[in-house]
Amino acid sequence: MKRYVAAVAAVLMAFQAARADEGMWMINAISRALETNMHERGLLLDAKDIYDADAPGASVADAVVSLDFGCTGSVVSNRGLVITNHHCAYADVHALSTPGHNYLEDGFWAGSDAEEIPIPGKRIQFLRRVIDVTEEARALSDAQHLEGKAMGFRRLSYLMEKKYQEETGLIASLNSMWSGSKYYMALYEEYSDIRLVAAPPVSIAAFGGDIDNWEWPQHKCDFALYRIYTAPDGKPSEYSSRNVPLKPTRVLEIAPQGLKVGDFTMVIGYPGRTSRYSSSAKIRYETEVTLPVANDIRRRQMEIISKWMNADGKVRLMYSNRFFSLSNVQELQEGEVMCIGRFGVLDSVKRQEKRLQQWIEAAPDRKQELGGLLSELDRTYTAIAPAEKNLAYYREAIIRGIRVRMIATRVNNLVRGKNAAEQAPFNRKALGGHLAEMDPRVEKELWRYNAEVYMENVDSCFWTAGQKAAYATYGKDYDAMCENLWRGSWITDFDSLKKYVTTDALPDEKMFQDTLYQFLMENRMPDFNAAIDKAAAGDNVTNLGRKYTRALYQMREEAGVPQYPDANSTMRLTYGTVGGYSPRDGVICGAFSTPAGLLAKHDPADYDFCLKDDWRLMLQTGNPPRAVNFITDNDITGGNSGSPVLNARGQLVGLAFDGNKESLASDVYYTPGYNKCVCVDIQFVLWTLQHYAKMDRVLSEMNVK
Repeated sequence: MKRYVAAVAAVLMAFQAARADEGMWMINAISRALETNMHERGLLLDAKDIYDADAPGASVADAVVSLDFGCTGSVVSNRGLVITNHHCAYADVHALSTPGHNYLEDGFWAGSDAEEIPIPGKRIQFLRRVIDVTEEARALSDAQHLEGKAMGFRRLSYLMEKKYQEETGLIASLNSMWSGSKYYMALYEEYSDIRLVAAPPVSIAAFGGDIDNWEWPQHKCDFALYRIYTAPDGKPSEYSSRNVPLKPTRVLEIAPQGLKVGDFTMVIGYPGRTSRYSSSAKIRYETEVTLPVANDIRRRQMEIISKWMNADGKVRLMYSNRFFSLSNVQELQEGEVMCIGRFGVLDSVKRQEKRLQQWIEAAPDRKQELGGLLSELDRTYTAIAPAEKNLAYYREAIIRGIRVRMIATRVNNLVRGKNAAEQAPFNRKALGGHLAEMDPRVEKELWRYNAEVYMENVDSCFWTAGQKAAYATYGKDYDAMCENLWRGSWITDFDSLKKYVTTDALPDEKMFQDTLYQFLMENRMPDFNAAIDKAAAGDNVTNLGRKYTRALYQMREEAGVPQYPDANSTMRLTYGTVGGYSPRDGVICGAFSTPAGLLAKHDPADYDFCLKDDWRLMLQTGNPPRAVNFITDNDITGGNSGSPVLNARGQLVGLAFDGNKESLASDVYYTPGYNKCVCVDIQFVLWTLQHYAKMDRVLSEMNVK
């Protein structure tokens, strides 16, 4: 009993050591107070060591890259080697895989530079500088208005980005923070010759699959390696056999040893999107109206796809990327609804709004402008909910859910699209891509499900002429409706459609009288938008939301409260510590998962938990590191995947790859004590590269002994 009490006390002390710090802080705006706070938590670097645009190569941020602003990576060798998550490379590995060379299932390890595979269309961006252009943006906007010209954010971005790109030769991206309260120009150097170097099989990189996704503990060796190539003179270049590996200005040093509970951690990356300046009206609307629709539909779509994937290996390869994307979003949004309720997010936001209303009413000018803002938000979201729910079903069931609609769109564009002749090569290629990733059996069952969901839930006033005609003929006999519309349609004849990919053939105009085409393709978005505008009665929730964000920002600014803007794929810094947590009453989770825990999950009858024999033997006999994954309280979101996790000295200790289930409300609200960042331990990655992949050439260039 004494030993048990001592163990519990040690865990609780670890929780106390790991105090949570909310915030995705702009890399270019590390204040003295923020720097001091990080030093108190254990950081041994100065702010200039983290980001310094005036000294290229002097800061760790110079080694952090964006992967097309969808994921993050970091440079780990003087030959342009970039490490990121396997799930960030998943689509590339999937695209390169064939039944004969299934790199998803078998892994990919380039034994030499010559074996590294180019990734068409892949781009990697280095941030070179961030400039506060708030005054310039406002002056330009005011000048345009004085000339009677409209100046929305799109035009403002075009004008300012054009100017900065011409002046610097870099890619320029204007970013609005706090709904226009501040503007920053980010300048990037972009590289386009990117090649795949290494990717473990999914049984290693994604062990536990969707079952373990968002859970703790996890046991994923979630990493992949790319290499950036340049022209011989070192400048960015499209792919060429003459290109050479990049010589970067900065390389991350690999930490020589692992972590312990209480250690400082810093994550630098490109978080994609948060909405932490959302009103209670918006949060309630999303959790009660739009998210339940999307979650229910996607869950059933996943069940259909999973059934076919489990029955046929070819279907698994064909649909694995789509299923991966679908499941990740569905689980995230379902967890968001659950966590918003569990942690009383609405009540917390309403308490904040009570203070905001008091601040508004404290000044006559604010009261006149914003006095009714909160009530307007409540009224407008309530009014538009029915029309928005109809629109949610349309988007999920028809626009996104019926993929043969994409086939119809591409064929349509060959003769009817804007600049049809000029865009024909693009549309033919896209059509070929769609056909290669579809199995008629799977798509037919998905079509049957989505058609019924749509017609049972969307008001008939929004139906297309084709949908009304189908209902008049078949009523609620959806089996007959879907079978007859599917059978004989050119959209579902995948083999015949290949002629539009492989030849210059053009579809006959008569094809567009097809009943399935008419069911799917008539655009009803104007009708949905008109219904929403009518219900809103002059108020626009987007504009009201911007007012809300600006007011909240101004209130905090006046009070001297440090604040960070919502994530928007710009480089951010978060800091925290390694430590466990208690996800629910009576349950205590440690900070590390282990090889023993990985082996204990092995189940040869379960695809997601089946270890390959060679990998299992290596885990049993190969003296692996003590940790597979670890958790910290760094504040992250989508886009941070692949971000380097750094220790107090700025050395690489891991890669961020997931959050925990209790953090899934973090899009709108950070919950101290529950938000966790799940990371793969870099020591486990290195061990895998050495002992499993035999990639000594890579370890050597990473200066790993």
